[in-house]
Amino acid sequence: MLYFLISFVSFVILSKSFTRKPHCRGDSSGGESKLVSTWFLGNLPSVLISRVKKGSIIGLSFLQFSLGMPLKKKSLVSNKLNNNGEKEKNMVSLLDLPDLPLEIVLEHLSPAELCRVGAVCKSLMDRSRSDYLWQKQMERKWGKVIGDVAYRQWQCHVASRTKEKMFNQSNQRGIFASLRSFSPFLWLKPRAGKGDNKLRNSLPEDSTMALYLSLESGMFWFPAQVYNRENGHAGFMLSCYDALLCYDSRTDTFQARYSPNGRWTTEENIQWDRLRVPPIDNSPHVLHISDCLDDLRPGDHIEIQWRRNKEFPYGWWYGVIGHLESCQGYANQCLCHKNDMVILEFNQYTPGSRWRQTMINRKHHREEGNEIDGFYGGIRKLHSNEEITTWKSLWPTKTVE
Repeated sequence: MLYFLISFVSFVILSKSFTRKPHCRGDSSGGESKLVSTWFLGNLPSVLISRVKKGSIIGLSFLQFSLGMPLKKKSLVSNKLNNNGEKEKNMVSLLDLPDLPLEIVLEHLSPAELCRVGAVCKSLMDRSRSDYLWQKQMERKWGKVIGDVAYRQWQCHVASRTKEKMFNQSNQRGIFASLRSFSPFLWLKPRAGKGDNKLRNSLPEDSTMALYLSLESGMFWFPAQVYNRENGHAGFMLSCYDALLCYDSRTDTFQARYSPNGRWTTEENIQWDRLRVPPIDNSPHVLHISDCLDDLRPGDHIEIQWRRNKEFPYGWWYGVIGHLESCQGYANQCLCHKNDMVILEFNQYTPGSRWRQTMINRKHHREEGNEIDGFYGGIRKLHSNEEITTWKSLWPTKTVE
């Protein structure tokens, strides 16, 4: 291990000399130096990352902050005696690394490790808080549930918070300005202190890191959609409804709020596999304009909007395109795709159920239905095998009446 440490420090020093000292023309060692430097830059990140994750001696010495330990010295120190018999220190700092290897190391750290990195020094704080790094963290954990609608909601949240702070600061300035207008308060001057440092080092609210931490802590309720809402209630089997969601890091589950008709209902302990990003960037109260009606054929998988009455929001319901009664169902003889009428089948319901099947006109379909059977809205044709597989995985263990 000591041999590896000495070799590592030597490589750092050599790499700096390779990159900083120009080579003379005709110097045959130039190619070798470039080769060694390239090998070093290519292998350094993987060495550092493996040492950090394994918690080895070198990892502890070089990146103590990644393991949650305070970093009193962020350097490797090599002590040797000079001609006067005194110790001479050669400091090799983590920040001496080229940008690319350091960036690769930071990319492989967990969110908790990145937060600890930011507590080491100002330079690492700026690097560890970059939107680039935290966007990758967002994609890894939240990419399948956070979409454009959620990002817009976050921007509105940040704008509201910023406006509120500006309003409060304006009020405070107004109060102190009126006080300082009197001569007894003219001697008052702002004093720099610890509070200034905290303010200077505070996390910008519009940063990606702030969004990640707000999601992780459950402080930010974000819009998404929930499959089989209300714990698999029979009346919502194979449906997907809009909701506001809050994450609980202790149980790794979500809490949802649904608003069917001005009255909020809640559900807890929702697993990740029951959530998705809304496929259509519309309000759940807005009719989706179908653009696939002319292409629908028997056997196609679809989602269709449905709501109990016109005051309720739409939910998306899974179904398939069926054959008309006049068709024998043979693929080589089927002409259903040429007929204006289209059969929609919801096979999770028992045969004979009024929810089992409905019919629409592909030429004039907008919203169809009544107060008894509900209203059928826009249709999405499913092309993604992942979407179809997800719906099938939610199939009820028994048919619904």
